Amino acid sequence: MYSISVSSELTTTGSFCKPSISLHRFSFPFLRYPFANIPKRSPVTAIYARKRDPRSQPVLKTSIVEDVSMDDGEDDEEEQLLFDDSKDDASIEEHDYVKDEYVEAETEVGDGAGGGGIESSPSTILSPHSLHGTERITEAINKPSSTMSTTGQVIRCKAAVAWEAGKPLVIEEVEVAPPQRNEVRVKILYTSLCHTDVYFWEAKGQNPRFPRILGHEAGGIVESVGEGVTDLQPGDHVFPIFTGECKECPHCKSEESNMCDLLRINTDRGSMINDGKSRFSINGQPIHHFLGTSTFSEYTVVHVGQVAKINPAAPLDKVCVLSCGISTGFGATVNVAKPKKGHSVAIFGLGAVGLAAAEGARFSGASRIIGVDLNAGRFEEAKKFGVTEFVNPKDHDKPVQQVIADMTNGGVDRSVECTGSIQAMISAFECVHDGWGVAVLVGVPSRDDSFKTSPVNFLNERTLKGTFFGNYKPRTDIPKVVEQYMNKELELGKLEMFITHSVPFSEINKAFEYMLSGQGLRCIIRMEH
Repeated sequence: MYSISVSSELTTTGSFCKPSISLHRFSFPFLRYPFANIPKRSPVTAIYARKRDPRSQPVLKTSIVEDVSMDDGEDDEEEQLLFDDSKDDASIEEHDYVKDEYVEAETEVGDGAGGGGIESSPSTILSPHSLHGTERITEAINKPSSTMSTTGQVIRCKAAVAWEAGKPLVIEEVEVAPPQRNEVRVKILYTSLCHTDVYFWEAKGQNPRFPRILGHEAGGIVESVGEGVTDLQPGDHVFPIFTGECKECPHCKSEESNMCDLLRINTDRGSMINDGKSRFSINGQPIHHFLGTSTFSEYTVVHVGQVAKINPAAPLDKVCVLSCGISTGFGATVNVAKPKKGHSVAIFGLGAVGLAAAEGARFSGASRIIGVDLNAGRFEEAKKFGVTEFVNPKDHDKPVQQVIADMTNGGVDRSVECTGSIQAMISAFECVHDGWGVAVLVGVPSRDDSFKTSPVNFLNERTLKGTFFGNYKPRTDIPKVVEQYMNKELELGKLEMFITHSVPFSEINKAFEYMLSGQGLRCIIRMEH
């Protein structure tokens, strides 16, 4: 009689190690089940298939111990069998029977590349009567909530800390406290750099708040949840979002607004709203949060109202950019500016947000999409997103709003400003046609900026609007946007075109270099768990 011990270890790095089976002879009574009843794509096969996927669950060690009838008369020497990842089955056809005895599952979250691992908990023996056969094993493997060894504990992990304005981020070991009431602790798998991160890292025109962990555009997996969290559980794939949705305030209940009273964007807050304390620290020193997300950390704590649960089949290394910039630009056009088929649209700023806004204009059926940018090198790339004409303000000796008005017989039907420049905001408003023109402001201005224009522009029936996050409600709408991407219902099926660079977490400062030099749109930062 033999016991089969199957072990496999999952990581989020995409590396792959073949699970192994060791057979050890024992002597005790057992029940017999035909091996033929075990599906060809066994639970272990499912484990290593998921291991190849860098979007896999947190590190999972699993031991599946079963009894096998071996009436072969062989001696007691140990036999070793290896799974072949090119096949669906283990090479164990000679073994006739199997008995489910128990499942021993042990999990630990990330002994990542930075040494940010934690202690694993004692093994948990799952009752053999609670589930049946291979279904029991599969369910045991896919239940991180019952085996997470880090729940309620402080996690030590790596984070990129901004200690001073404009200085390179420093990879530090930080302590991340457990989530409190209505909070979620998320294991970040992929994050990307948004211009807003750079803006507050430079601290130009904003309140400097350091040391701080920046980052707000990311995808990850729920590690644990705090008291009162009922709609999320460990293992869920999620986006942390820089603005929230409590679902209870008048704004959240309104179909016209996404400006949650409790969780709307607050760039100055550096702590959790539950108790005013930070969940990050280094040797006892609190580290400030950023926008309630702080995704430049292997683990982060976020209010549940700022967490959007998404389809686990969605590729996090791509869809993570939907958690801020791309949704912001696309939504600003589709949900707020609302151009009609045949309209003309001007897009100010041709970075990732601006190109997403242009994509929204094309999706809406705009006939002319005029891109405005000081970088002439961006026009060729912008054509891929529907931009038909290009204006560089530096090429003209009159205001760009006048240039656009001359090009369009009085002004464009819609404009979307995506730079944060106060002058670009004024130009975007003044370039729309009187009587029906609508301008939408998306960029974040400096704290002390003032918008100045003649009141006559309003009297002439031009409309000025602003938006955060493209008027999307984070928890209600963003999962639907992901589904639309997955179903190829949106032009955002070209999402990969926005991603121009990718770097490991240890090289996060390269992402800043790319953005500051104007070399790319979005740089994906791969966490190194």
